[in-house]
Amino acid sequence: MAKLRRIGRRFPDYGWSWPTGSLDQLLKAALLPDEQAASLCAARWLDDNDIDQVSFREHRLLAAISDRFGRKLAGHKAYPRLVGLQKMLWTKSRMAMREAEPALKAMVEAGCRVMLIKGASRIALDAAAQRGRVAHDIDLLVRPQDMQPAFDVLRNRDWQIATGVSPQYLRTRLASLRSMNFFKGNYGDIDLHQLAYDGSQQSAEDDVAIWQRAVAAEFSGVEVLVPSPADRIALAIAHGGLDAHTHSDWLVDCAVAIGAGDVDWDIFLDVVRKRGLAVAAAVALSYLALEIGVAVPQAVLSQVVAIADRLGSGRLSSVLQAKPRTDFGKLTWLSRGFAKQLRLQRKKGRLKQSEPEIVWRGRSVAAKAADERAPPVLSQRIEGQQGDDREMMLDIVVRITVPPVRRRIEMEINAGEQHIARLRSMVLSRSGGERTLRFRGKVRLGAGQPLVLEARPSRQFRVWDNAQAVATYGALPFQLISAIFSLTG
Repeated sequence: MAKLRRIGRRFPDYGWSWPTGSLDQLLKAALLPDEQAASLCAARWLDDNDIDQVSFREHRLLAAISDRFGRKLAGHKAYPRLVGLQKMLWTKSRMAMREAEPALKAMVEAGCRVMLIKGASRIALDAAAQRGRVAHDIDLLVRPQDMQPAFDVLRNRDWQIATGVSPQYLRTRLASLRSMNFFKGNYGDIDLHQLAYDGSQQSAEDDVAIWQRAVAAEFSGVEVLVPSPADRIALAIAHGGLDAHTHSDWLVDCAVAIGAGDVDWDIFLDVVRKRGLAVAAAVALSYLALEIGVAVPQAVLSQVVAIADRLGSGRLSSVLQAKPRTDFGKLTWLSRGFAKQLRLQRKKGRLKQSEPEIVWRGRSVAAKAADERAPPVLSQRIEGQQGDDREMMLDIVVRITVPPVRRRIEMEINAGEQHIARLRSMVLSRSGGERTLRFRGKVRLGAGQPLVLEARPSRQFRVWDNAQAVATYGALPFQLISAIFSLTG
């Protein structure tokens, strides 16, 4: 058996990125096998912190602690607030599940194979886990061939696309996206994935194998799949281990999966190698084994550390990204920011582009007279030459009143279900006021649906009740001053 080398607490060793301070205290309260020691950690944290002043990261772990100890913490003055917090988080999670259930059922009935990942997979395996595992968004993984029917299910049930683009635009680019976010009502939140890992963790071979290893489960009466125990641990590390502990209950998910005792560690090690997860896995598993006492096999931990060590200087970036953000000094912030930007370049969601994105860039022109009787609109049909099947140039001039903020102006041209082009312009000045913009590009009209010019938000919100958000991201009404077709060439 390979002997585990000592893990140091100084940079760049993996112990430098372990949780410390109050985060470490919360995790130990949730995870320490010794219940008395864990209870003391919980009580000390409650003595030193105000539940109302900490972030959602801490709230997620407090839900796990409340579920673990229940009335054993009743003597603490913070106990009523802790119980109230758990009930509130449970209610939100349950409402999110309730919103997602009809769509999930419809996807399965449409022939999609659906795998739940992250927090939802744990709840599918153990319904009681939702008391302590916050899952305000539901992560669904479907096979690439099921992406379109799954998307259509969400669209037909009025789920909104979080980015602000139109359904026509997104539907033409489903093959090029790893995932997309949808929401509905006050609580519905679904992340639809066609690949389980991001672009910095690619493995085409494992993208297929994860489905072969999947386990049957049930979620709110719907038959689904969940990842194998080894895959659940690898996914938790992949999604949480390089995100500066934005959420830390992914470590609880790892501990729960390990504690069940049915992990195929050979599969886990194979995924770690293929996905480039060795450094994040070394940080997470060494913390769980050496600080918490989770039963990670020493031989496995030794191999993970050895794989990570062989990365040489390449591991420094991952060590920086794994460190909890609450521990950042100024230099760490700068170093981690640089490392993260490099990873984000590799992480980008595009897989392949079936069609090149058509973007018309707007430029300011001298103001032209407009029909003052015509009020600004969010959508307007473009008249003229609809039956001509030749490629033509379309020259559009619009007048828009811009709020006094820096922002993007987003518009689209669509024809029924067909996306034609995106129209974009940047507003760098905060002066606001009227802008007259010209957009020009090629279109092929055909004999189908008429062209429609539509203002789009640059991102979506559940409720547009914040004036600053509306000014910065909302769709901007426009007046169409002219739309002129001409022959190309």
